[in-house]
Amino acid sequence: MHGGDAAGTAAAQHAGKLAWALGLTATYMVAEVIGGLITGSLALLADAAHMLTDVGGLALALLAIRFAAREATPQRTYGYLRMEVLSALTNAVVLLLLTVYILYEAYQRFVSPPEVLSGPMLIVAAIGLVVNLISMRLLAGGSSESLNVKGAYFEVLSDMLGSIGVIVAALLMMWKGWRLADPIIGAGIGLFIVPRTWGLLKQVMHILMEGTPPNVDVSALERKLAAIAGVIAVHDLHVWTVTSGFDAMSCHLVVADMSRGREALREARRLMKDDFAIDHVTIQIEDDALRAEEVIFHV
Repeated sequence: MHGGDAAGTAAAQHAGKLAWALGLTATYMVAEVIGGLITGSLALLADAAHMLTDVGGLALALLAIRFAAREATPQRTYGYLRMEVLSALTNAVVLLLLTVYILYEAYQRFVSPPEVLSGPMLIVAAIGLVVNLISMRLLAGGSSESLNVKGAYFEVLSDMLGSIGVIVAALLMMWKGWRLADPIIGAGIGLFIVPRTWGLLKQVMHILMEGTPPNVDVSALERKLAAIAGVIAVHDLHVWTVTSGFDAMSCHLVVADMSRGREALREARRLMKDDFAIDHVTIQIEDDALRAEEVIFHV
């Protein structure tokens, strides 16, 4: 059984930074919601809505790390390591749904543009830009290692760009009196993150469907296993990701001489660790007779 090793997951290594980013984001979110309501700005409220998903996403990420630290059980032999993948899935779905709402609200404001207090809107957005840049700095390193941290990073990235958009909208309304700038920027904020969120969603679904890790060439892996001295066939080869930073592999190796099975197994383990960075492997050694029995059993 596996589990209770949260410190070994990619997200857990950045838990402290996630906590700092959560504190910063939650504090500013409250200020931005108040500022959006006072100024009447959709762009500001759209950015605040993204801030809300940031808070939820960061909280889920930290919650997932806690779940991953729980010991495995007979019912969950991998423990709760998949919780951070489910957390990333939740983040992606919430962001996509939120985008739909923002676009709907933007349409309503195109029809009837409201009056917006551009001065206070600019001040709030400028503060938000600073907060988002700090949070991005905190999460940048972990975004390449963990889907959970990557989801949180993309949300903060969208808010950073959103803050820039709000600043642009406020300046346009101050200098040109163009009230449509607010719903246009608001809709732009909603649309910008969609491709990245969709990419994250695809990655999450790939893991949940037990797809091959993108850094592993299964054909090359199979060829290298087959080239091990004494191995005459490789079958039932599977490679999948349990959670970010934790890939696994299982296969059957058919050897010509069972007395040399230990050497073949040792070489296969070394190959998986050195060439493919996979430590968790399950390899069954068998000869032609056992392979034939297995075929009959499956039939």
